Amino acid sequence: MKCDVILAGVGGQGVLSVAALIASAALREGLHMKQSEVHGMAQRGGAVVCHLRLSDQPIWSDLVPRGQADLIISMDPIESLRHVDWLAPTGWLVTSTRAVDNIPGFTDARAIVERINSLPHTILVDTEALARKAGSTKAGNVVLVGAAARLLPIKIESVLTEIRERFGRMGPDMVALNERALAAGQEQAPCRS
Repeated sequence: MKCDVILAGVGGQGVLSVAALIASAALREGLHMKQSEVHGMAQRGGAVVCHLRLSDQPIWSDLVPRGQADLIISMDPIESLRHVDWLAPTGWLVTSTRAVDNIPGFTDARAIVERINSLPHTILVDTEALARKAGSTKAGNVVLVGAAARLLPIKIESVLTEIRERFGRMGPDMVALNERALAAGQEQAPCRS
């Protein structure tokens, strides 16, 4: 078993936090893992990308080859399109429908979503609305993990354990918020086909 994942977004969306959450859950299950990340101008709203490779066999490279990603999880639809060339023909794209508007009027969100919808395997998620319903718009990244959960080679229980450990230091309310966000995302995901 091998699962190559690319996580993408912009600074402040929690791309690296989500990558660490998934990676730790995979390690908890005894999988091999390699991770590579780029976050140069992330503090100023710049692009953040993380390659995450999971396998039941040793992995030698930390970079996902172009055209071979099994899954792209993107916090921003613009970043989805930026990385779509890495997606395998059978790969899935799980993305937020809400673009970060760093330059007002620069993006045509409708055209971006239409382009994403033309791909064969997509899950579009209104992360802002679902995260708000869960308790905080800052939990949008965890909503996306929930939406992608069935596509990952890890058990949801392992993800929940990681959420409880990572957010437990911030108190039970923070744990409950992220558990609700994960569940909200899971409700958006169709069964894998």
